[in-house]
Amino acid sequence: MPPIAELTRIEPIHLERLARQGVFTTGLLLEVSETSTRRQTLADQLDASTNDVLRWRDEALLLNLAGFGSAEHDLFAFAGFDGLGAVLKVDLDTFHAAVARAAGRLQVKPPTDLVIETWWEQARTLRDE
Repeated sequence: MPPIAELTRIEPIHLERLARQGVFTTGLLLEVSETSTRRQTLADQLDASTNDVLRWRDEALLLNLAGFGSAEHDLFAFAGFDGLGAVLKVDLDTFHAAVARAAGRLQVKPPTDLVIETWWEQARTLRDE
């Protein structure tokens, strides 16, 4: 599980408060914010809003895609996908085109068609209900 420090949509003060509570990975963040009651409790403990917690969850879910690292996180952000929810809003062709376009602009080798399709399908499996 990636460390929570890799989340780009969380302010440093909230990272510090999460660390004080023993939440160091995105997996732990997902666990402690799994239900609406847990999200409200966490928001209260961190002096954040439940919308903040939902945004962090959305990005944490994205970071937990298979084969996903910091380079892929940068690629997705450049393509306009800052969380799992953004991936869920587009069809596969749109997602593929955006990732390929971002790779071209970043001058990096684009992921294979299979990898892109796997991420898109896995996003649907990880959908936060």
